[in-house]
Amino acid sequence: MSQQVKGVIARSKGAPVEVVTVNVPDPGPGEALVKIRTCGVCHTDLHYREGGINDDFPFLLGHEAAGTVEAVGNDVTDVAPGDFVVLNWRAVCGHCRACKRGEPQYCFDTHNATQKMTLDDGTELSPALGIGAFAEKTLVAAGQCTKVDPDADPAAAGLLGCGVMAGLGAAVNTGAVKRGHSVAVIGCGGVGSAAIAGARLVGANTIIGIDFDDMKLEHATEFGATHTINSKDLDHDGVVAAVQELTGGFGADVVIDAVGIPATYKQAFYARDLAGTVVLVGVPNPEMTLELPLIDFFARGGALKSSWYGDCLPSRDFPMLVDLFRQGRLPLDRFVSERVGLDDVDAAFDKMSEGGILRSVVEIS
Repeated sequence: MSQQVKGVIARSKGAPVEVVTVNVPDPGPGEALVKIRTCGVCHTDLHYREGGINDDFPFLLGHEAAGTVEAVGNDVTDVAPGDFVVLNWRAVCGHCRACKRGEPQYCFDTHNATQKMTLDDGTELSPALGIGAFAEKTLVAAGQCTKVDPDADPAAAGLLGCGVMAGLGAAVNTGAVKRGHSVAVIGCGGVGSAAIAGARLVGANTIIGIDFDDMKLEHATEFGATHTINSKDLDHDGVVAAVQELTGGFGADVVIDAVGIPATYKQAFYARDLAGTVVLVGVPNPEMTLELPLIDFFARGGALKSSWYGDCLPSRDFPMLVDLFRQGRLPLDRFVSERVGLDDVDAAFDKMSEGGILRSVVEIS
């Protein structure tokens, strides 16, 4: 059995997205059918449309979502019909070497629904990050559903499904920012602003937002940046010197690169204090390479880390962060720049590419 719903697909590389009829199977073992309420428009979905992830077209786009569980497979016990959930793209397996050593946030065998959603002609769809939430309903692995407070605004809570969690987790989980630390964040879009919000949440003393867009720097200040640096007219040395000037001449304890290109990574590397930490959360293109003197790696010490999904454990982090939002301590709602419909996804991609907004959120039900 299956249901027919509306969904947004990318049929071929670079083509405009289409709203089409999607066949969604009833959930089988280990699966959940979720009625989508909201889904954020993320850069990753644009990368799928442009063929930057892989070429498994057609894609059912959307992954940063919140919704209500409608049905589950007969062996599912962690969530039930009626539960309000945020979807995640890392369903923890519980059996891999990371899980067995007590580090499920690094699970190396995350999984998705077994059954495929299809077009009317039977063509199988590839759901973005195993979710495919630009749709009225989607089929996911039950472990991709994290139950949270049902009174939370779905548009805000759903952003934990990707961008906000990636940035906030890069600061709190990967970078281990602590009270009194100095933090610099390069790139103050949605992910970078979330990293700033995370640094503020845990009590960082000096929080520096770096970008070449004044509007993004305004966002950085709203989320907790104590200082901002407009890098538009600064070269590498200028950015490093500006961070050092704001940190007693030393550099920041933690520098987060939310851009992910060689130039910004080098800035992050040299803008940190001795024994400081660099966290890469911006996603590089596969063609990018980095060249640095090996002696500088040795001489500066510290840690160089990559942040996968903010090194989050959804079952631990999502409910806690939604509670902090409900308490007024984490401004998730400020990331929502506009609320749009399924027909507006391509326009939202254009606005995202132009800059000036943090997140367009598709409201479905």
